[in-house]
Amino acid sequence: MSNKMLLSANEAVAYAAYKAGCKVASAYPGTPSTEIFETIARFKDKINADWAVNEKVALEVAIGGSMAGARSLCAMKHVGLNVAMDPLMTYTFIGALGGLVLVVADDPGIHSSQNEQDTRTLARFARVPLFEPSNSQEAFDMIQEAYEVSERYQVPCMVRLTTRTSHTSTVVDLGDDFGPGNVENKPYVKDICKIVSAPVFARPMRYRVQKRTEELRKYSTTETVVNRIEEGDKSLGIITASVAYEYVKEVFGEYAILKLGMSNPFPTDLVRHFCGSVDRVLVVEELDPVMEEQVRAMGLEVVSYETELDMMELNPGRLLALRKELLGDVEIPEATYADKGLPARPPVLCSGCSHRGLFYVLSKLGATVTGDIGCYTLGAFPPLNAMDSVICMGASIGTAFGMEKAGYNKRLCAVIGDSTFFHSGMTGIQNVLYNGGSVTTIVLDNRITGMTGHQVNPGSGKTLAGDVAPVTNIGAVARAMGYKRVESIDAFDIDRLENVLTAELDSDEPSVVIVTGPCRINAGLMQAGTFEVDPEKCKACGGCFKLGCPAIIRGESVADGKRFKAHIDPVQCTGCGFCEQVCKFDAISRIR
Repeated sequence: MSNKMLLSANEAVAYAAYKAGCKVASAYPGTPSTEIFETIARFKDKINADWAVNEKVALEVAIGGSMAGARSLCAMKHVGLNVAMDPLMTYTFIGALGGLVLVVADDPGIHSSQNEQDTRTLARFARVPLFEPSNSQEAFDMIQEAYEVSERYQVPCMVRLTTRTSHTSTVVDLGDDFGPGNVENKPYVKDICKIVSAPVFARPMRYRVQKRTEELRKYSTTETVVNRIEEGDKSLGIITASVAYEYVKEVFGEYAILKLGMSNPFPTDLVRHFCGSVDRVLVVEELDPVMEEQVRAMGLEVVSYETELDMMELNPGRLLALRKELLGDVEIPEATYADKGLPARPPVLCSGCSHRGLFYVLSKLGATVTGDIGCYTLGAFPPLNAMDSVICMGASIGTAFGMEKAGYNKRLCAVIGDSTFFHSGMTGIQNVLYNGGSVTTIVLDNRITGMTGHQVNPGSGKTLAGDVAPVTNIGAVARAMGYKRVESIDAFDIDRLENVLTAELDSDEPSVVIVTGPCRINAGLMQAGTFEVDPEKCKACGGCFKLGCPAIIRGESVADGKRFKAHIDPVQCTGCGFCEQVCKFDAISRIR
């Protein structure tokens, strides 16, 4: 009797960890990986899981679980791995005791990230085994195999997902024996030669890593079933992995295929055997030519092509273009486009978003705003136009300070969200204070990690498991560091926002301003009230349109035909009151 479920790869990872006997799990939310831990929370009776404050801490927690002999899991998105590389590089030298699996979700096509990068390069750099599932069943199976490999070879293992595998649901057979894995912790034994990575011990560790890598290469060639040759027309052989395999099967399905489910260490003997069995070799992979470069480095010839495949997300259409170039036996279907002239719908802050008033004021004050990663990044777009830069988590503060040190003397501030502040903002404000800066740091405190789907953080008062947790007071943190100018403002009080920010932006002392207001979706306030415009009082000045609220739309035009009175869509209005505050003619009032 089968036990099948329809699961995304993210969900499958959680189910696999549960079945494999994982006991410790830690992550930081980031699309497309977030749902892994939202699913793991269902197994809280068996897996001690948490949202860490950042990816480095998350991996360190998982490392601690592994050191204590427990099977552990860590998850993050691709840019989070940048943050976590420091502990990963050293724990690779030390080696796992309890199995340690690190799941990293890449974002080809940059659907919800600040850049596009290929985790496979970092897996090679860290010398860790890398598994690449192409669907949810493989994600479920490979997580369990990764735990076995981790403990057998004493090495942390990495599993690479992509946006498409993370968010696509396919049937997963959980097995008749599905349930919590009962894996005993391996006993911890103090051994500084093994676990203290001081230079005197790290040097022999390095040799062990090299030996282990070759042992893993043999495993990836002869033992694992996730690397396999699929027979077909030998006039062309295709090496592929991850979701690219699914597209290859769709577009080049009649040809011989070498599918690499474990792509690092690269199974050189298997690759050489496959290449020797076909007339021509083509490598199809998503993002960087990681596998192709290794095949070429082996002295093997690989088909070259002009079709661009080395960036952005793959799809069957792009492989059809490749097939047309190489084989000429297909035609590219004509693309169907939307009718011309349809209005653009750029991303905007939600109706009633507590961030809107701040950006309205910063725009009015003409401030230069170094921004950060979160919903509030949308403050950069028209009509608010109130953010000048976005680089990475926590960069807003250091960037602003760098501009100040370079002699930039206009109104300048850093804007960062509460979750991002806990992630990597506290070191930034300490650096400004310590080094004599005068940067104003504005923390948008809505007590939730909004952009990734309302995950809790140290300011929320709850843990991933739903338990009550202490609430970290951002203002108290700033004062404890030595900040004298710390203000807390209601996000929905525009006049006070303008008064306080004017004073702080023009001050020659550093300051921290906390702008507090709940995420209206998370707080259940999307129907908290409704405002309307009195068309008799409205002068069509356009002042309320500067808020960029999606509930405020064009009403009737005035005589010149170039200006429009405002109209508030009662379906979208959430009753925040920003529009009433900015109207100079008292034309807007609450009706509910």
